This record gives sequence, structure tokens and C-alpha cells, in this order.
Amino acid sequence: MYNINTYIKTGRPEFDNLIPMVKAFLENGLLDVVIDGQNIRGYRSPDAKSIWIRDYSDMLRGVKYFEKDIKSTVQHFADTQSAGGRIFDYFTTFPEKLPCERENWTKYVRVPVEADVEFRFVKAAFLAWQATGDDSWLANLLPSLEKSLQYILNSPQRWNEELGLVKRPYTIDTWDFAYTAGRHKWLQFQIDDNTFWGIMHGDNSGYYEAFQIMSKLYLHIGNNIKSEQWHETAAALLQAMNQHCWNGLFYTHFVMDNPVNIDGVDQSQQLSLSNPMDINRGTASPAMAESIIAEYIKRKGTSGSFAEWFSIDPPFPDGAFGDEKLAKGTYVNGGIMPLVGGELAKAAFNNGFEEYGADILRRYYNMIAKKNETYLWYHPDGTPATVESGTSPDAEPTDGWGSTAMLYAFIEGLAGVEDKYYLFRKITLSPRWPAADVSKAEVRVLYEASGSYIKYEYELKNREILIKIESPGSEIEFHVLLPKRTEAASVLIDNKPAGFESKRIRNSLYVDFNAKISNLIDEKFVNIEIRIFGID
Repeated sequence: MYNINTYIKTGRPEFDNLIPMVKAFLENGLLDVVIDGQNIRGYRSPDAKSIWIRDYSDMLRGVKYFEKDIKSTVQHFADTQSAGGRIFDYFTTFPEKLPCERENWTKYVRVPVEADVEFRFVKAAFLAWQATGDDSWLANLLPSLEKSLQYILNSPQRWNEELGLVKRPYTIDTWDFAYTAGRHKWLQFQIDDNTFWGIMHGDNSGYYEAFQIMSKLYLHIGNNIKSEQWHETAAALLQAMNQHCWNGLFYTHFVMDNPVNIDGVDQSQQLSLSNPMDINRGTASPAMAESIIAEYIKRKGTSGSFAEWFSIDPPFPDGAFGDEKLAKGTYVNGGIMPLVGGELAKAAFNNGFEEYGADILRRYYNMIAKKNETYLWYHPDGTPATVESGTSPDAEPTDGWGSTAMLYAFIEGLAGVEDKYYLFRKITLSPRWPAADVSKAEVRVLYEASGSYIKYEYELKNREILIKIESPGSEIEFHVLLPKRTEAASVLIDNKPAGFESKRIRNSLYVDFNAKISNLIDEKFVNIEIRIFGID
């Protein structure tokens, strides 16, 4: 039915169909544009016919498996970077708000209240390099990446020197309009004398990850001094973020410079969408990650919503941000977002909530399989987004942003294929199939742009886990989930005993060991055999 090089086969439709479905959603969001004679290929979010770096940088986690051209969009954002380092939010050659806008001009936009754009640019560049392995392109791009982050660190509108954290106007998490206490007639995208300032945790986790990416990239090209500098910058940001933004249960939605009271909502209880992203970007300790995930599970049982993938919970009062359409449970004001669900599932898989992660993937598949549709957001009762109920010019049923977040959780979380370097040369392989009651799986993950791939076959039978690996050459850290009430007795790699460690994460037991896989032409697989025994 589907001819794609990246696939997962388990005999279960909720897993086998997910990759081709997400690929089809992405194809509906493909935008090919020509600007200054250059062909640019990107992917749109479902609410506007434009290429946003924020959407694209997240969608690349799925796009990289299907698309050959994953550099042109990143390159265009670099080519249009300001002298000071600022990156545009988006560009388009299509009229956005019909019928009043009809011109097919080329348009670039930077929303002034946004503080997250530059870290997303760095992440997109890293993912494009990771899938292509183009070192020459990376070397040419590094000055733009460096300049974008220096802009954040040195701009008085982006950096709070006293706290050592990225700041922004009071928005709903990472979104692009600010609270004005009624001093602006509609959505406020500008910074002015009435701006309420503070710290949003998701900006800072994003820059923490970006700084660590820069450290990794400089180490790759042999600049150890720069690598260490960015590592130290990341460490300082992490310490400040966890000191000022953590409230004991989750990351506080917004740490205000001067507290603002909004009648009708307890702001201290607001759980906002970047919390699971913070986990996946590496700022939350295992105990903090467990606390965040537990909070989502708790609210799943008390919210009355069809899913706990809240943009923010509890939401703000109707119209508090300047548009009456932004009622409770609508769009980013308490709407339910697969984007959040995917991030939450990935965090769950990595932090001992594997069955919960698998449950999220099943629920998402059951929702989208009914009509082969997926939306950026849903009302708490499950009704999907519409143009009439939101503030965006579009509401297509082919959301690539949320669906690729689910794909990210599926491939890197449940199937457990995480590229820790580039071109699958260093991998963490964490098959977690027992959490989904899957005893047999075949997984192939390929970067379309380079042809680099990793393939494995997994089978759990009797007292053995059998894994066959096919790879042109990978250093693999195995982190294999064991079935409940079992322990590892031995590990064999091509029938030779290998050292291993047992590692417990909450109630889950893993067996950890390392192997270098370099398949020979006449030897298709490397065979891994994990012998297990039952315990009471």
C-alpha cells in the first residue's frame, strides 16, 4: 500500500499505519517556492500558508525521514538573517488573509514578542546536518548560528542580565501575542511601553538545547575551545532556569518581573505546553520529569477533557488576550494539541512511563484514523479546530506539526531509534515493545537526503529477546526494556558473551550494553541475544 523506506511493522494497525499517515499529512503541507531565483522547499503548519521556522524546526523530526531537500529552508532563513543576528519567524509568497490580501509578493515577518525563533533556527540546522552529513554546508552555516545566539544573549529585549535567562513579553507559553490588560484592541504582537515582561521556561529550555548543539557542532569541527564555552553557557542557563522557573511540581508558566493579577485564573496552577518539551530538551532531572508527567496523568483524570495534551491548563478567562475567539478551551488558550501529546509521549518513554507513552500513541491513532484527519488543536470535547473558532487564517485537517511530534515519540521513544550524532553513526537503541504488548517488530529508519539508515528486527519469545541489526556502521548504546518481572541473565553478540548492566527507571528494568555494528557484505545482520529469567 505504501512505498516508503522508513517503516515499522508489528502486525498492529495503530503502529504500522502511523508512519505512512504522517508522511501523507506532510505531503499535504509541502510548499515549493522560488525566491530570488532559488528553489526553496519547506513544510507549512495547517493554520497558515507560510513557512515558519518554529513549525519547521519541529516538523524536521519527521520530515528528515522522507525528504531529500531539508537544507534549502534553513539556508534561506540564514540568508535573510539581519546584521544583528535576528532571524525571521516566517516567509511566504502566498496571500495569507483573503480577501483583503491578494498580492503574491514575497513577505517576511518577525513577530516582535517572540523570543524563541533563534533556538529553533539552530535546532533546524542541526537536524538538517544530522540527516545529510554535509560538513561543508555546516561550516558555512556556523557563523549564522553563532550570530543568532549572540543576538539573544546581548539584546536587552531578549536577555535578562540579572537572572541570566531569556525573557519575553507575557504570552501564552511560546505563542506570539502578549497580554495587555486591555490596553490594546486586538492581539498584541508588538513590544511597547505597556509590555509586561518575564521569563517563560520553554524559551530557556530551547536555548539550553541550542547551546548544547553548538557545543556539539564545534567539537565536531575540532574547535574545542568554542565547544567548551557553549557547554558552560548552557550549564549556567540550566542552573538559573531550574532555580527560578521550577515550582516543585512543574515549570511555572510565566515568572513575571512584576506580578500581574488576572481575575478568573490561578496562574500558579497553569501547566503550559512547553513542560514536556523541557524534559525532552534535557533541562528536567529524572525526578522533575517524573513530577511533570505525573501532573499530566493527574489532570487527565480530573480535567474532563478528551485528552490531557493541554496548550495550557487551566486556561485564561475568555478574551483575556484581546480576542473573544480566544475563549477557554480554544486554540492556545486551553485547546488540546497533538503537538503536546507527542512531546509528552516521548518524555514518558524516556522516564519510566512507557505504557503511558504507548497509550498516547494509540489514542492519537484511533482519533486520526476515523477520518484520516489531524488538526493543530481540538476543543476539550474533541471537536476539531475551525477558522471560525480560532484566530488563524486556515485550519487544514493535515497538521504536520502535531503529527510529527507523535512520529518523534513513536520512532525515538517506542521503537527507540535515537541518532545521537549524525548519519546514525552513534545511536541509542531503546526498543520498548513490551510496553505496547508487541512481541515482534521490524524497524527501518532512513534519512532520505543521504540514504543513511539503521534497521533492526526484534522478537521476544520464551526467555529470550532476539535483535538483528543491519547498519553500514554504527556505535550503538543498547538500552533494552525488559518485560515485567524479568531480569537479564546474559547478553550475546554474534554468540559471544558481552558485558551488560541492569538499569532501573522507576518500575521499568532495562539492560544496557554497547556494540559497534559494521555489517559485512556477506553477513547481513549482527545478532543480539538477551537471555532473561522470570522473578517474583
